[in-house]
Amino acid sequence: MGSSRVSAQSNELHRRVVITGLGAVTPLGADIESTWTRLLAGESSCAPITAFATDGHTVRIGCEAADFEPERWLDRRSLRRTDRFTQLALAAARMAEADAALDVAREPDRVGASIGTAQGGVESLAQCCAGAASARINPRLVTAFMPNMAAGWVSIELGTRGPLGAPCTACAASAMAIGEGYDAIRLGRADVMLCGGSEAGITPLAVAGFAAMRALSRRNDDPAGASRPFDRGRDGFVMGEGAAVLVLEERAHAQARGATIYAELAGYGVSSDSFHMTEPDPVGLGQARAVRAALADAKLDASDVDYINAHASSTALGDTTETAGIVVTEEEPDRNGATDTRV
Repeated sequence: MGSSRVSAQSNELHRRVVITGLGAVTPLGADIESTWTRLLAGESSCAPITAFATDGHTVRIGCEAADFEPERWLDRRSLRRTDRFTQLALAAARMAEADAALDVAREPDRVGASIGTAQGGVESLAQCCAGAASARINPRLVTAFMPNMAAGWVSIELGTRGPLGAPCTACAASAMAIGEGYDAIRLGRADVMLCGGSEAGITPLAVAGFAAMRALSRRNDDPAGASRPFDRGRDGFVMGEGAAVLVLEERAHAQARGATIYAELAGYGVSSDSFHMTEPDPVGLGQARAVRAALADAKLDASDVDYINAHASSTALGDTTETAGIVVTEEEPDRNGATDTRV
């Protein structure tokens, strides 16, 4: 799956969409400010995993959101009913809501949410499977691991009654959640959307599963150097956890209430490789289609773009394919990569 967004002059046929709120919980910090400060300082959050005993695991490193305190955001009853990926999403959504000075209660029917995830509540799923062996399953576990639970809890806790979405499309899930929110606003289905993604994959099941696929870096003795996208010595990604949510808003609506506008979303494109379950198309056809669709939607040329936020998976095939897909072409390349290319 490929997904791409560009920011510039908006498509005049649709309502304009801007970003008015930011919220995040990451391995670098439990809020936007600390995350951004440590990111600019070039710090790494990769370290030996502490969430579970890694004896016997081939991969023993990860990026944990160590500073996250879920009890700050949920009461005890809600904590018992939710998976960590939902807790992270709720915290990020609350931060974004506060940052945007948004009052959802004023017009709940015009506010929606779209929160993507690749795995959902994988920790709760593992608990459910373990309980099945003894036929003793906590009834709350099923609703805890469902991928749409983060979006559902954000909607319930914030009181949104507009469009609700939960893309579950692997690495493209969060980008698609933002794209769906963007479409909902510009097509008039909502005035405000809380959009983003959440993941809590540092569990024995997830780490062992991705390690078996040989998708994870095994630099257990060099955590800080484990994630090395586009580097010749890359050997996989590092499992992490966290959540980020944006408040998207119709431009006139944001201006009318005096909201701070961080940026404008101008185009969205989505595509599929139709190639392989885990390997990307080596020519980068799917990614190129998504980029071209986003540019066309925004009425922009590739030369108008001065920054690309790369997926940068640090996997052998992923980085090579992304490099190829970044080249936006006038003509569709064939499977051998033959085409007249214009950068």
